[in-house]
Amino acid sequence: MRNALATLGQLVLAAVVAIIVAVVSLIAIAGVQWPAFPSSNQLHALTTVGQVGCLAGLIAVGWVWRRGVRYYRLLAQLGGLVFVSAFSVVTLGMPLGATQLYLFGISVDQQFRTEYLTRLADSPALHDMTYIGLPPFYPPGWFWIGGRVAALTGTPAWEIYKPWAITSITIAVAVALVLWWRMIRFEYALIVTTATAAVTLAYSSPEPYAAMITVLLPPAFVLTWSGLRGGGRAGGWAAVIGAGLFLGFTSTWYLLLQAFIAFTVVLMALLLAGSRWRRSGLRTALDPLRRLAVVGVISGAIGATTWLPFVLRATHSPVSNSGSAMHYLPADGAELTFPMLQFSLLGAICVVGTLWLVVRTRSSVRAAALAIGVLAVYLWSLLSMLTTLARTTLLSFRLQPTLTVLLVAAGAFGFLETAQALAARGRDRGWGRSVVPVAGAIGLAAAIAFSQDIPDVLRPDLTIAYTDTDGHGQRGDRRPPTSEKFYSDIDAAILHVTGKPRDQTVVMTADYSFLSYYPYWGFQGLTSHYANPLAQFDLRAAQIQKWSKLKTPDDFIHALDTSPWPPPTVFLMRRGANGNYTLRLAEDVYPNQPNVRRYTVDLRAALFDDPRFVVQTIGPFVLAIRRPGAQPVTGG
Repeated sequence: MRNALATLGQLVLAAVVAIIVAVVSLIAIAGVQWPAFPSSNQLHALTTVGQVGCLAGLIAVGWVWRRGVRYYRLLAQLGGLVFVSAFSVVTLGMPLGATQLYLFGISVDQQFRTEYLTRLADSPALHDMTYIGLPPFYPPGWFWIGGRVAALTGTPAWEIYKPWAITSITIAVAVALVLWWRMIRFEYALIVTTATAAVTLAYSSPEPYAAMITVLLPPAFVLTWSGLRGGGRAGGWAAVIGAGLFLGFTSTWYLLLQAFIAFTVVLMALLLAGSRWRRSGLRTALDPLRRLAVVGVISGAIGATTWLPFVLRATHSPVSNSGSAMHYLPADGAELTFPMLQFSLLGAICVVGTLWLVVRTRSSVRAAALAIGVLAVYLWSLLSMLTTLARTTLLSFRLQPTLTVLLVAAGAFGFLETAQALAARGRDRGWGRSVVPVAGAIGLAAAIAFSQDIPDVLRPDLTIAYTDTDGHGQRGDRRPPTSEKFYSDIDAAILHVTGKPRDQTVVMTADYSFLSYYPYWGFQGLTSHYANPLAQFDLRAAQIQKWSKLKTPDDFIHALDTSPWPPPTVFLMRRGANGNYTLRLAEDVYPNQPNVRRYTVDLRAALFDDPRFVVQTIGPFVLAIRRPGAQPVTGG
């Protein structure tokens, strides 16, 4: 119990330190007028300086720890948290220093993520991001916390997205360091945390809530494997509880990774049960399964806090498009990935990790846990390919960062143990003392080389962050903004005509980024892949098609008033070439790639040529608002 409380206290300390470092650093970066990243190398240069400084600080922290004095070690632990946190912040925050948008701006996936954050900033109640009156389908954990931060600070949700994304990843990196140092030598914890953090920042950071889980997976898998194995004075039950808490946390954070982690934990338990059955019989084999059940109960109880409303609603409400979220099969999802075969620095460390796993799996708890995690990724990928026969996938391509992080964690351990073995062998031959300094120099050079390349890896996403128009109608590269600059005028017009709060108005539009900036409800979502199954995306699309065939305002208003869903009272459209108003919508065409087909729906301008509508042209947009109190049509 004392050990568990100590761990909990250190985890809290890690989160606090990470928040302080992130907030102070981001405020300092925002206080300077920087040139745009795509048009200048200054931000990249300063990022490199910051990374080298953090790596040097981590080396100093390791040296202080080896002094062996208790108070020095406390200082070293605090310093380790500060420097790994600073490394995370400078790697993401400095390249984004001249824009208020996060990686990938307000485009595609970041569009609905920002919309979700905006929804939960408007109200702490759990709601779907788009559709009025529906419980959430996508796990709200990351978005709920970010939304509450936005509400408490009075900051627009789209503006809080970047600092919350960077801060949340930084918290996860600091927590990972604590988890590692509770299980292995502190110096090793510093190295493996830094290595896995760098890879996570390079390949998973555009999806911040996924990055948080990804960097925590290696220590979480080691913790879970040790808990399922049992042993020790407390029988490993603290580790079992920790595994249940982690799996429950992921179920409120990211469904895909939660499913993969559950799959891996079940695989661990089955491998242990099978091994013990062969050696000791059924009674011993049941122990890992009992522990697995405890993990399931704990995680299920936590997950129910966010999933139960959706499940209860789905039992008595019609559901459609329930599987379309999995309807995506890019080229990366049709083949297995082998990062250890890449001719690169990353490939080299993955080769070392693969060899270490092969050699040490039978003798090391860490190696066994990481090896099962790697095996689970490949099994999941094969299952994903197989499920295409059922016209779906398991989105295995999204596990590529997970695979890489697991192999890099193994590679760090392999590099350290190889250096130690060489030093021990050469001790009697006179060259043993030089092994550790040489290995340290090689490791430091590799760390700097990989870290300074992260902004280039993220360059496409960084470019979009600077070219998209933000909620203030500005672009980070200071070039003329796009049509989103008119959103503030549109918002003001809606509020003036309706006289209602934004969260009482349903808007039908194909310019979905408008819903990312303002918490209006949408009548239809971006695509069925992001839509709540309870929203009946396909039936709504058919309803919109029916409206496009109507000819008179009376027919249109009657159709709105008899809609099976709360109808839109605001229509944000574009003007078509034929004088009508257009909406560019999408439909699922999986298994084709691209998996979405765009199509245009025309609504006759005559439908809105009625005193019951206020129609305005704002920039390239046509805004049609149904007047409050307009009498519905009573006839057929």
